[in-house]
Amino acid sequence: MENILSKSVQDDFTSPFDIDLLEQIRSQFWFADHCPYAGERIYFENAGGSLTLKSVIERTTEIGAIPDNEHRNNAASKAMSLIVEQGLKDLSTFFGARSGTVFGGETGSECLFRLIRSAALAAPSGGNIVASSVEHPSTYSATQLWAERTSRTWIEVPFNTRSGLVSAEDYAACVTPDTRIATVIHTNPVTGIVMDIKSIICAIRAIAPECFIIVDGIQHAPHGYLEVDEYGADAYAVSMYKVYSKFNNGYAWVSERMSHIPHEKILGKPSDAWELGSRDPSALAAVSKVIQYLSWLGKQVSPADDTRNLLMAAGDAMLAHEHALIARLMNGTAQHRGLLHMPGVKVLGTHDLRHREGVVSFGVEGRESSDIVAELEKRAIRLHTRSSDIYSGNILRPLGLDSIARLSLAHYNTPQEVDAFLSAMNKLIGS
Repeated sequence: MENILSKSVQDDFTSPFDIDLLEQIRSQFWFADHCPYAGERIYFENAGGSLTLKSVIERTTEIGAIPDNEHRNNAASKAMSLIVEQGLKDLSTFFGARSGTVFGGETGSECLFRLIRSAALAAPSGGNIVASSVEHPSTYSATQLWAERTSRTWIEVPFNTRSGLVSAEDYAACVTPDTRIATVIHTNPVTGIVMDIKSIICAIRAIAPECFIIVDGIQHAPHGYLEVDEYGADAYAVSMYKVYSKFNNGYAWVSERMSHIPHEKILGKPSDAWELGSRDPSALAAVSKVIQYLSWLGKQVSPADDTRNLLMAAGDAMLAHEHALIARLMNGTAQHRGLLHMPGVKVLGTHDLRHREGVVSFGVEGRESSDIVAELEKRAIRLHTRSSDIYSGNILRPLGLDSIARLSLAHYNTPQEVDAFLSAMNKLIGS
């Protein structure tokens, strides 16, 4: 099995984190080096859900115990309102949004479905809806459903099966002047390949300026920083369980233009109100704890003193550390062959680290991916198998694959953990 783009990845990436800082980082997360059910293990399943900050669990436990809702004339209710207000403010800073609306849902996927449904019902009749085959089902399925239900054509933008990228040119070839909705994924959760969403959005706007453009940022959010004011999209969704917080905690930003379209809301509320029902103050308290952590991390690598610039510094540092780990993972070390040099191993997608975040997926010739993942689990290294199913089939089928092994890391993973994986893999394939 020959590697695509087989030359080595860039080997000049260095981490901004020294040993002491990495220890400080890891100490702030639950279960960084062990599983409460399986014992010691290395966690390379971050795309399935990140480690959780200890401060998040402590704060959500504290606030979750308070029975009082907002908008009552008592001290606890007023305190809950302050927590919600601060959490929404922190979310706007996290998104990099100076305008528009932020609202919460059960998950990021739910937010995406709601955004697509609202846009499909609000847009002028006719035309088409565009999505790419590189997307997660949250948009890939939702766009098909709402194209059918609104009697519109659904157009699929193919991706480059060698690089894993979908480009502005790919979208330009499919978008038409009457495209009503286009969805874009920022980072693919199966391959870890990052799309140039600014150029894609610019290409869509050049052809269909009134099109509603909705971005799935769920996989990108834990690996850098967001700047929705710069992207030119109408909506952007994240899931905070992938950003060091808890499950059932998704959020979306909606542009000023899209925030006022007809959508589900309580009658009598402002036209840009998207929240339905009472908000969970503990969930927004958790968001604030994530922002506090990222601000702390930014202070370790930057002289900045305002939250937004600290988040950007933290994002740059996290991505630089991850790139150093991925370069080590793929190139190897003096002691261990990297994935690119192991016989029979194929790494999915481009090897250019500028287009990668957090994920390296691979297959081994003549071996079932599930068997590789199971063998690594026996060695206390946790990965995940992605199969050609309803969640990953639209990605894997064009690649001619039934399944892959997915290694997904984050900024708290260490070079020593990568080395342990390489040692185990080399033994598994007998090299």
